[in-house]
Amino acid sequence: MSVSEMFISLQGVLTADQDIREEIRKVVQILEQTAREILTLLQGVHQGAGFQDIPKKCQKAREHFGAVKTQLASLKTKFPADQYYRFHEHWRFVLQRLVFLAAFVVYLETETLVTREAVTEILGIEADRERGFHLDIEDYLSGILTLASELSRLAVNSVTAGDYSRPLRISTFINELDSGFRLLNLKNDSLRKRYDGLKYDVKKIEEVVYDLSIRGLNKEAASDAGGEK
Repeated sequence: MSVSEMFISLQGVLTADQDIREEIRKVVQILEQTAREILTLLQGVHQGAGFQDIPKKCQKAREHFGAVKTQLASLKTKFPADQYYRFHEHWRFVLQRLVFLAAFVVYLETETLVTREAVTEILGIEADRERGFHLDIEDYLSGILTLASELSRLAVNSVTAGDYSRPLRISTFINELDSGFRLLNLKNDSLRKRYDGLKYDVKKIEEVVYDLSIRGLNKEAASDAGGEK
């Protein structure tokens, strides 16, 4: 094979790779749009009247996740099944965003932490790497850390809306989440930096709870929380 023929062959490989990446980008753009629609819908819970509409908003969000399943099923077909990590960077961010949105919906519905397996069911993908297109553990953890930031904001807006018991419940949840992350030996630099931000979310929520305490609203909140149980 001549040098010219060798480079023509290499160009063919590069072109094929570029074609795959372009097809992936097209699907990822659609996924990003769907994620924005879900986020816009769920952001309504931060408004005063939004607390009464939480069940309805969660139901609509789950309907949107039906479209996400279809789009992720399409994404799986755009690259060789054994080359997940070769193209992972293309969908990593949007997948983390979708994990956060799924976790937020589950929290709003049950005030519990969604499991990685439950997220994969919502998204229609796999939990195990060996089974193909899956949810990487670090992507799951990144999405959960985004949830923590969202809940710290929700704690503040709950007080504004006159819901004094919700910040106490969020505080308990976030502290349990922080304790869970402390059990992990995080090696990933990006994930480690995001985890470092969790302490600020914890502090922000603690300030909200402290403010309720000095205003004498914590007793009322505790009473409300007990009644809800």
